[in-house]
Amino acid sequence: MKLSVALFFAGLFGALAAVFTLLSFGTDYWLLASESCHPNPEGSVGPGGVTIERGDVVMQEDASDVTLYHEGFFWRCSFGGKAGEDDLMWTFWFTNQPHSKVCMHAYLFPFPVSHQSHNATEYDSAIIYRGFWSIFMLIGVAAVVLAGFFIICAAPFGSHRLYKAGGGLFLASGLFLLCVVVMYVLWVQVLDVVNVYIEHQRSSVCPDFQLSINYGLSFMFAPIGIFFCLLAGLLFLLVGRTIQIHYH
Repeated sequence: MKLSVALFFAGLFGALAAVFTLLSFGTDYWLLASESCHPNPEGSVGPGGVTIERGDVVMQEDASDVTLYHEGFFWRCSFGGKAGEDDLMWTFWFTNQPHSKVCMHAYLFPFPVSHQSHNATEYDSAIIYRGFWSIFMLIGVAAVVLAGFFIICAAPFGSHRLYKAGGGLFLASGLFLLCVVVMYVLWVQVLDVVNVYIEHQRSSVCPDFQLSINYGLSFMFAPIGIFFCLLAGLLFLLVGRTIQIHYH
């Protein structure tokens, strides 16, 4: 009876681990960002056809344009929006995205690194960092899929080896995905890539450049998947050991 309960919860946690891991991997909302620039260069024409001089203050009638980004494992997409919208992130990334947004492959090019804002050495380091992040992500996803396959094969035969193999793969998947999450947090919060990008944009594009970065739903799914991976892995290892002791 106890073994059946353990198998039920292990299977449930394993299924949830696979669902959240695949959602995190397959959706491109690890990073949400918006950037805006409101230059008022001297000599330009302001509202009413009045020429703007140094020291003039311009009151804008309409909300300012912003560029919105979302990025995941596969794609980095950008499109235009309006500042001042309520619930800006939710509105533009989930409910009202335009058809004209521009997407590019994001496998080795994490936002906001570019040749323009980083020198060659820093750019190569960013590629290497993103490369390891991508490899760990792929290993984690492959491990959770293989774990599910082993558990399905183990169920009809009561094989303790397959249960242990599935449990080990769930644990491995959880550890690799944990590395992915930690690396992403370090990339956004600790390393200087974002600050370098902001400083470059302010010096070369406009002094009033603003960048806002948030974590998206794909990032939120990852820790949930990690939790269920580790829990399912431990339970399947326990089930495999129990079967080995009592039935072999």
